[in-house]
Amino acid sequence: MRHLTTLSARVIDITTLATDAIVNAANEQLAPGGGVCGAIHRVAGPELARACAALGRCPTGEARLTPGFRLPAKFVIHAVGPVWRGGAAGEPDMLAAAYGAAMHLATEHTLRSIAFPAISTGIYGYPLEAATAIAVEAVCTALQVGSSVQQVVFACFSPDVLEEYRLAGVTA
Repeated sequence: MRHLTTLSARVIDITTLATDAIVNAANEQLAPGGGVCGAIHRVAGPELARACAALGRCPTGEARLTPGFRLPAKFVIHAVGPVWRGGAAGEPDMLAAAYGAAMHLATEHTLRSIAFPAISTGIYGYPLEAATAIAVEAVCTALQVGSSVQQVVFACFSPDVLEEYRLAGVTA
């Protein structure tokens, strides 16, 4: 029997969500960084950095899974989005691949709930409107292929980000 998946967007600190997994907007080194990545590492504790170091690198467009350690989420899925270089360097495909890889890992581990930040829109400079449209489309595509995920939350760091998810068709 097929289940219904709910997609929602809200202004919330992703590190407070007790979903099965939260997604980290990671860098290729899987090292603690700034923005959402830094916040996730601070809340999870030093064990997260050690687990990431043991995994090695993660190429752009791919994802890796670690425990959530001190986070309310059971797992962290580290998805590496592209740095914005103007849009002609394959960025849309790489960003969609990062979301798809995260959804694939969630399904592979039979996770039912996942929360995403707006990957690549911080210091990587991806334009917000384009990035949110790609995020929603990639997640919906993964759900159509088949997934254990029943709840997707797009965790927005500001009302402006929330508005872009609404424009992309996600309800609050």
